[in-house]
Amino acid sequence: MSKADVASFRIDMDKLPRKIEEAAFRSGNFPYDKQLKTERYEKELEGLQIELLKMLDWVKAKGERVVIVFEGRDAAGKGGAIARVTQHLNPRYVPIVALPKPDEREAGQWYFQRYVEHMPSKGQIVIFDRSWYNRAGVERVFNFCTPAQTTEFLHEAPNFETMLARDGIRIIKLFLTIGREMQMKRLHARWHDPLKRWKLSPLDFKASDNWDDYSAAFEKMLSTTDSAAAPWTIFRANDKHRTRLEVIRHILDVVPYEGKDRTVVGTADSKIVLSAPAYLAEGGEED
Repeated sequence: MSKADVASFRIDMDKLPRKIEEAAFRSGNFPYDKQLKTERYEKELEGLQIELLKMLDWVKAKGERVVIVFEGRDAAGKGGAIARVTQHLNPRYVPIVALPKPDEREAGQWYFQRYVEHMPSKGQIVIFDRSWYNRAGVERVFNFCTPAQTTEFLHEAPNFETMLARDGIRIIKLFLTIGREMQMKRLHARWHDPLKRWKLSPLDFKASDNWDDYSAAFEKMLSTTDSAAAPWTIFRANDKHRTRLEVIRHILDVVPYEGKDRTVVGTADSKIVLSAPAYLAEGGEED
């Protein structure tokens, strides 16, 4: 897509340009031409969600503590994936944490402090809809923190997560990414849907203009905070159906719950599910 196309795009424009519409699904080197069929998606989703219930029963019975971190591009489908993970799970045992920007008191604390209080107790799975990684993404891109603070964060985040893991918390970090044209399409659709417009923040209107800055920030984040204690798993998320299935499949795969039905869980789609090193080796956030 040309610089002129990017410059002319606005979330609130009346009609999405045809060039963006046509390029959206395959943007960002997405390997499929069409969305996974709804019938197959719904059938697989039901089986995977039953496995999630079995997993939660095991977490409760064993007193396990699990943290699932969702990060990614704006409009990459984090909310939809979280909704399918939690759809049939008891919210008392699977709370979703989506913190607003820190207030004055929180801004004066140790950066990780406000996240620590949301860590799981025994028998809980806590899902972070965005997390401490705001400092490596949006805060860096929009200068809400200093370069020195970003550098310090990237150094300390693996230490913080290693400390949590040593204490017995299982950490699952998921990063959802989409192509530039797909992001434009989804943000444009949100603006024109009165039931979804609330999802848009003022920063979303600048997401396309800051694409390259986000790319650099995410590549640095993934390369420096991927660790044995808390590895990143990346999902190419242009197809919401495939993304939701693969996110659940990955969670089920890495949690060693009893009675796991491997025929239902299946294996990851290696075309769209990658480790951080593999993803970065392929070119990472280049579009």
